[in-house]
Amino acid sequence: MSQESLLFESHLAQTTPFPIGLKIKSASGIYINTSDDRQFIDMISGVGVNALGHGNKEVLTAIKKQVEKHLHVMVYGEFVQEAQIDAARELTAVLPKELDTVYFVNSGTEANEAALKLAKRVTVRHKIISFEGAYHGSTHGSLSVSGNETKKASFRPLLPEIEFIRLNNNEDLNRIDSTVACVILETIQGDAGVRIPTPQFMHALRAKCESEGALLILDEIQCGIGRTGKMFAFEHYGIKPDILALGKALGAGMPIGALVANHKLMRQFTFDPMLGHITTFGGHPVACAAAAAGLRYMSNKDLVSKVQRKGNYIFKRINVLPGVVEVRQMGLFIAVDLGSEARVSKVVGICMEMGLLLFRFLSCPSSFRIAPPLVINDVELRQACDIIELAIREASLMTE
Repeated sequence: MSQESLLFESHLAQTTPFPIGLKIKSASGIYINTSDDRQFIDMISGVGVNALGHGNKEVLTAIKKQVEKHLHVMVYGEFVQEAQIDAARELTAVLPKELDTVYFVNSGTEANEAALKLAKRVTVRHKIISFEGAYHGSTHGSLSVSGNETKKASFRPLLPEIEFIRLNNNEDLNRIDSTVACVILETIQGDAGVRIPTPQFMHALRAKCESEGALLILDEIQCGIGRTGKMFAFEHYGIKPDILALGKALGAGMPIGALVANHKLMRQFTFDPMLGHITTFGGHPVACAAAAAGLRYMSNKDLVSKVQRKGNYIFKRINVLPGVVEVRQMGLFIAVDLGSEARVSKVVGICMEMGLLLFRFLSCPSSFRIAPPLVINDVELRQACDIIELAIREASLMTE
């Protein structure tokens, strides 16, 4: 083991006993380059972060300009900062007019934490409804409303009064009543393996929340910002959330999260008590500059309109292969179900040997994810699918 690897394992906290361990030298476009001069096609986008690929020039320019102006100057909400205003302007411009107020935080899980607090503050209720298979983050509150018990058991007790219902089960909606503060749902469930609600269910959910006075929180940390072929996944359903949580791709490679609601709701963080939600680094000017530049680039290049076609191409290439049980796909948010964790491990491993990065789902080990940068071109897409197809065929032969 190299000295660098020893330092990595001994001085940096680890999340698993077997990290991927690639030594990164640089990254550009859809490619990641390692210190041993290997190049990998990135088909996971840093788990949904790098929607614009690596090293987008407009984003880098915006970051450099902001760094020359100033870095952190004050805790969130006290100073008027151009970068924050710019990011909020760009984000609200592509949102429904009802979602007109943004609270920038540092990550997606922080956005969900703030959303849960806001819902309790507004409704003066305590019960929260979430969904089986949900993943909303790893902090105590967001973990409480996540569904994977294996990941939760060691950290109990978590938040009380959390109930879980089934996706696409209209009967379960009857558990939403006048005691419920909010319902939180990933518009497209990610860690569960890209589970897609039906339009009928989403409309019934929206109507039930309204009738009972419960707020609807949609978590689009993974599925938002163009990933599904719409700027926001809820646009596929013709509904609007009361509170929206964003992260990952919003920062165009920089760490950021955002809580979005209307001004009337968000204002309730300012009294009873004042400073009802606070953050030191939320809305960091460099992250906001990157977010604003990324949103402008996405709109100017009309990237989102091309996402569904690219996703459909992957679906058609992969869905017919031997050993593929199911492909669940909306835009470039894709899960390939191979029926077993062992087959997934083989395919992921073979692809890595061939210079392509895939990744598993924590709560759906029989599937692997495909979520490339939205900027991937048709030639790159064909090359990537060729490699994935070879890997699936080889893995299928190995398990026959």
